[in-house]
Amino acid sequence: MRPGAAASRGGAISRAPGEERTLTSVAAGARYEGEEPKDLPRLWHVTLSVSGGEAPLKEVRRGLEQLAHDHPFLLTSRYANDHAEIRYWEEARDLHDAAAVALRLWGEHRQTAKLPPWEIVGLEVIDRETYHQRISEGYGPLPATPVGVHPF
Repeated sequence: MRPGAAASRGGAISRAPGEERTLTSVAAGARYEGEEPKDLPRLWHVTLSVSGGEAPLKEVRRGLEQLAHDHPFLLTSRYANDHAEIRYWEEARDLHDAAAVALRLWGEHRQTAKLPPWEIVGLEVIDRETYHQRISEGYGPLPATPVGVHPF
Protein backbone atom coordinates (compact mmCIF):
# COMPACT_ATOMS: atom_id res chain seq x y z
CA MET A 1 0.00 0.00 0.00
CA ARG A 2 1.32 3.47 -0.84
CA PRO A 3 2.02 6.02 1.91
CA GLY A 4 -0.98 8.14 2.86
CA ALA A 5 -3.52 5.64 1.51
CA ALA A 6 -6.25 4.20 3.67
CA ALA A 7 -6.91 0.49 3.59
CA SER A 8 -10.29 -0.45 2.24
CA ARG A 9 -12.88 -2.91 3.43
CA GLY A 10 -11.61 -4.09 6.75
CA GLY A 11 -7.94 -3.14 6.35
CA ALA A 12 -5.90 -2.03 9.33
CA ILE A 13 -4.95 1.48 8.16
CA SER A 14 -7.44 4.31 8.66
CA ARG A 15 -7.43 8.10 8.75
CA ALA A 16 -8.58 10.30 11.59
CA PRO A 17 -11.77 12.28 10.86
CA GLY A 18 -10.89 15.29 8.74
CA GLU A 19 -7.39 14.04 7.95
CA GLU A 20 -6.48 14.61 4.31
CA ARG A 21 -5.33 11.73 2.14
CA THR A 22 -2.27 12.35 0.00
CA LEU A 23 -3.12 12.27 -3.69
CA THR A 24 -0.68 10.61 -6.02
CA SER A 25 -0.82 10.21 -9.76
CA VAL A 26 0.15 7.43 -12.10
CA ALA A 27 2.60 8.62 -14.74
CA ALA A 28 1.16 8.37 -18.25
CA GLY A 29 4.55 7.63 -19.79
CA ALA A 30 7.74 9.31 -20.86
CA ARG A 31 7.60 12.58 -22.80
CA TYR A 32 8.77 12.86 -26.35
CA GLU A 33 11.37 15.45 -27.26
CA GLY A 34 9.71 18.84 -27.73
CA GLU A 35 6.50 17.75 -25.97
CA GLU A 36 5.08 20.09 -23.32
CA PRO A 37 5.55 18.99 -19.70
CA LYS A 38 2.64 16.88 -18.46
CA ASP A 39 2.70 18.31 -14.95
CA LEU A 40 1.28 21.72 -15.91
CA PRO A 41 -2.31 22.17 -14.75
CA ARG A 42 -5.03 21.75 -17.37
CA LEU A 43 -8.78 22.24 -17.35
CA TRP A 44 -11.00 19.15 -17.22
CA HIS A 45 -14.78 19.09 -17.66
CA VAL A 46 -16.31 16.86 -14.98
CA THR A 47 -19.80 15.36 -14.91
CA LEU A 48 -20.58 13.58 -11.63
CA SER A 49 -23.81 11.58 -11.28
CA VAL A 50 -25.17 10.56 -7.88
CA SER A 51 -28.21 8.53 -6.92
CA GLY A 52 -29.96 7.02 -3.91
CA GLY A 53 -33.10 6.98 -1.82
CA GLU A 54 -35.68 9.71 -2.20
CA ALA A 55 -35.09 13.02 -0.43
CA PRO A 56 -37.25 16.16 -0.26
CA LEU A 57 -36.61 18.32 -3.33
CA LYS A 58 -36.17 21.48 -1.23
CA GLU A 59 -33.40 19.81 0.78
CA VAL A 60 -31.68 18.49 -2.35
CA ARG A 61 -31.75 21.94 -3.95
CA ARG A 62 -30.49 23.67 -0.80
CA GLY A 63 -27.66 21.15 -0.48
CA LEU A 64 -26.61 21.59 -4.11
CA GLU A 65 -26.72 25.38 -3.73
CA GLN A 66 -24.46 25.08 -0.68
CA LEU A 67 -22.13 22.78 -2.63
CA ALA A 68 -21.96 25.41 -5.40
CA HIS A 69 -21.04 27.99 -2.79
CA ASP A 70 -18.39 25.71 -1.23
CA HIS A 71 -16.99 24.61 -4.62
CA PRO A 72 -16.81 27.82 -6.69
CA PHE A 73 -16.05 26.11 -10.01
CA LEU A 74 -19.42 24.36 -10.02
CA LEU A 75 -21.18 25.24 -13.26
CA THR A 76 -24.52 23.58 -13.03
CA SER A 77 -26.44 20.97 -11.10
CA ARG A 78 -29.58 19.18 -12.15
CA TYR A 79 -31.55 17.25 -9.58
CA ALA A 80 -34.60 15.15 -8.81
CA ASN A 81 -35.67 13.61 -5.50
CA ASP A 82 -33.51 10.50 -6.05
CA HIS A 83 -30.60 11.58 -8.28
CA ALA A 84 -28.49 14.53 -9.35
CA GLU A 85 -25.90 15.49 -11.94
CA ILE A 86 -23.14 17.98 -11.19
CA ARG A 87 -21.01 19.57 -13.91
CA TYR A 88 -17.98 21.75 -13.39
CA TRP A 89 -14.44 22.55 -14.52
CA GLU A 90 -11.53 21.19 -12.52
CA GLU A 91 -7.94 22.36 -12.82
CA ALA A 92 -5.59 19.43 -12.42
CA ARG A 93 -2.29 18.10 -13.69
CA ASP A 94 -3.83 15.08 -15.38
CA LEU A 95 -7.01 13.04 -15.69
CA HIS A 96 -6.07 10.87 -12.71
CA ASP A 97 -5.92 13.86 -10.38
CA ALA A 98 -9.12 15.42 -11.78
CA ALA A 99 -11.00 12.13 -11.36
CA ALA A 100 -9.66 11.63 -7.82
CA VAL A 101 -10.90 15.06 -6.76
CA ALA A 102 -14.27 14.45 -8.45
CA LEU A 103 -14.73 11.11 -6.71
CA ARG A 104 -14.12 12.77 -3.33
CA LEU A 105 -16.34 15.81 -3.96
CA TRP A 106 -19.70 14.36 -2.88
CA GLY A 107 -18.44 12.57 0.21
CA GLU A 108 -16.28 15.41 1.46
CA HIS A 109 -19.07 17.97 1.14
CA ARG A 110 -21.92 15.71 2.20
CA GLN A 111 -21.99 16.86 5.84
CA THR A 112 -21.10 20.53 5.38
CA ALA A 113 -23.60 21.02 2.53
CA LYS A 114 -26.13 18.58 4.08
CA LEU A 115 -26.33 16.55 0.87
CA PRO A 116 -28.41 13.35 0.68
CA PRO A 117 -26.59 10.08 1.49
CA TRP A 118 -26.42 9.13 -2.19
CA GLU A 119 -23.66 7.22 -3.91
CA ILE A 120 -21.68 8.18 -6.99
CA VAL A 121 -23.05 6.20 -9.93
CA GLY A 122 -21.28 7.90 -12.82
CA LEU A 123 -18.25 9.99 -13.65
CA GLU A 124 -17.03 11.51 -16.89
CA VAL A 125 -13.83 13.55 -17.05
CA ILE A 126 -12.77 15.00 -20.40
CA ASP A 127 -10.17 17.57 -21.31
CA ARG A 128 -11.09 21.05 -22.51
CA GLU A 129 -10.21 20.30 -26.13
CA THR A 130 -12.44 17.21 -26.23
CA TYR A 131 -15.30 19.11 -24.58
CA HIS A 132 -15.14 21.89 -27.18
CA GLN A 133 -14.74 19.40 -30.04
CA ARG A 134 -17.89 17.57 -28.95
CA ILE A 135 -19.83 20.82 -28.72
CA SER A 136 -18.67 21.98 -32.17
CA GLU A 137 -19.66 18.62 -33.69
CA GLY A 138 -23.12 18.82 -32.13
CA TYR A 139 -22.88 15.96 -29.66
CA GLY A 140 -21.74 15.42 -26.11
CA PRO A 141 -22.85 17.38 -23.07
CA LEU A 142 -24.54 20.63 -24.01
CA PRO A 143 -22.91 23.78 -22.67
CA ALA A 144 -23.81 24.28 -19.02
CA THR A 145 -26.45 26.95 -19.44
CA PRO A 146 -28.16 28.22 -17.53
CA VAL A 147 -25.52 28.09 -14.84
CA GLY A 148 -26.84 27.17 -11.41
CA VAL A 149 -28.98 24.56 -9.68
CA HIS A 150 -32.04 23.37 -11.60
CA PRO A 151 -34.53 20.48 -11.48
CA PHE A 152 -34.35 17.84 -14.25
